[in-house]
Amino acid sequence: MKSYLALVAAATATPALAQQAPCELHVWPAERMTSITTGWLGGGLIEAAINSKKDANNKAQLASALDSPTQLDALQSLDLVSLLKLPAGTTIVRHETPVERHTMNKIKTRRAESTAACYNELIVADVFYQKAAIYGRSLRTLFLFREFGADQKIDYEFKAWGGNGLKLFPPKKDEDATPALEELSVVFKKNFEEYAAKVKKAPGA
Repeated sequence: MKSYLALVAAATATPALAQQAPCELHVWPAERMTSITTGWLGGGLIEAAINSKKDANNKAQLASALDSPTQLDALQSLDLVSLLKLPAGTTIVRHETPVERHTMNKIKTRRAESTAACYNELIVADVFYQKAAIYGRSLRTLFLFREFGADQKIDYEFKAWGGNGLKLFPPKKDEDATPALEELSVVFKKNFEEYAAKVKKAPGA
């Protein structure tokens, strides 16, 4: 009798244990960094040529200050599970190698090998610095979040920008660049929080 009851208990517990299996959130940093400086002409080839050296320098500083580990560290310093409304106990899985930008929308299957029934992806698609004559300096970041079901198909997908102003970046010539570069990480996190507030509120969520 005891052995029979033990089998019944085990059979009853199996679905519950399966439901409690940890979800996964796989996170990738951005590959592409962009800097665009426009004046009162509003852009165009002439302004692009005038500001090409400045934008190249800004892009290099972006890539240094927001390299792959820094992007991932910044995101992991936030409560990603709560912000993305994921089940408690979701495991965060880092991927140090950025997603190739041209494959962003082409791949519709899971990017990482995983057998988890509850599987999610967060991809940083673009990091974009802009200085405009009217709007000033800002950092914008494009994020992509995807949820997969056990059938390996996308159940939910949301891509959008988060953007906030900058006060210190880019650093002036001959000044300590540290505060300006640290500001990028702070604003990068604000951009994600702005983006995450929209997740699962869009039509189809």
